[in-house]
Amino acid sequence: MVSKTLSNIIRNNLQTYTMILALVFIWLLFGFMTDWIFFSPRNLSNLFRQMTIVSFLSIGMVMVIVTGNIDLSVGSSVGLVSAVTAWLQAIFLPPLLQQWFPGISMLAQGTFITCTTILFGLVVGGLIGVIQGWAIAYLGIPAFIVTLGGMLVFRGGVLGITQGKTIVPIEDSFRLIAQGYLPNSLGYAVGFLSVGALFFWLFYNRKQKASYGITLRPFGVDLAQTLLFSGIIMAFVYLMNSYRGIPNPVLLMVVVALIFTYITGNTRLGRYAYALGGNAEATRLSGVNTKANVFQVFVLMGLLAGVSGIVLTGYVAAGTTSGGVNYELEAIAACVIGGTSLMGGSGSIAGALVGSLIMASLLNGMSVMNMPAFWQFIIRGLVLVLAVYMDVVTKKRRG
Repeated sequence: MVSKTLSNIIRNNLQTYTMILALVFIWLLFGFMTDWIFFSPRNLSNLFRQMTIVSFLSIGMVMVIVTGNIDLSVGSSVGLVSAVTAWLQAIFLPPLLQQWFPGISMLAQGTFITCTTILFGLVVGGLIGVIQGWAIAYLGIPAFIVTLGGMLVFRGGVLGITQGKTIVPIEDSFRLIAQGYLPNSLGYAVGFLSVGALFFWLFYNRKQKASYGITLRPFGVDLAQTLLFSGIIMAFVYLMNSYRGIPNPVLLMVVVALIFTYITGNTRLGRYAYALGGNAEATRLSGVNTKANVFQVFVLMGLLAGVSGIVLTGYVAAGTTSGGVNYELEAIAACVIGGTSLMGGSGSIAGALVGSLIMASLLNGMSVMNMPAFWQFIIRGLVLVLAVYMDVVTKKRRG
């Protein structure tokens, strides 16, 4: 019974486990080729920090692709938000505050500027989502065309705001968003709370399924799965604390991923998005407001582009003309590698995160090896094509 259940779990999640095995292979390969420098706590900390910016985009891109659409503008959207927040930080707000409040302290000024720029960054990202979502959902313009135009418009906005120059300086409190770390004690507290939440969910979920008469998996299987995830969480916390602690953007990424996992699996918005991607006409005839669903998905994508742009500004401590370049391609690649179908109707947040980690691991490992840039592009492109090929083969076998 247990062996049959395990085989069913593996068969139903074959692609996810394949990607995880591919990730393990990539890590071991880079570990061997870099004399295990790749596995140093410092490098792993940098790796997880580096993956966050694209991960925010891939989380939103899953929902966009699931509905049968695409967003080619997210990279330029990130660049625009980054340029706007840097401009507010370095050029607009400091003299304005000094004029309005001559005696304001540096601490109060920095805190106000940081909070204001975070708010404006989210507003800019949200407005981008509103405008594009409205054009796609209610004007009926194909998403490919709208977002391709958006990519050009927003990149022009970046160049206009920066005037071809790097915008500095950035407030120290703003840098902490991307460059800060949780104290070790707080990191362990987060780890133990997460493990506690996993065990709570184990018993709560089994109780709920039993109350609805749903057949339960053997308790030993669920317990083993929970123990495995608990071990991974605590190992991750230990590794991060071996350097400086859990990076702030990594914690933010996990929180955002959990929120969107809930949205995709437990809300009407998420369920309708999957239904829309599976069969748009049937979903519409079932009474679902498909236009509103597409609009809401693109608004969420815009907000996540805002989050990514804010983190990017804090990470590089500047607003640059090249901010967000090619991020749309990396986000789409992460989704596809993680199992999201470009035809719509299937995909997961967890898969997108695994895909983001694979892409970030490739870039990080090749950088540690000092591999020439042209080889880095070639290898990442080949990995993407291979991942799609594996997806096609897997679906044919299932069919």
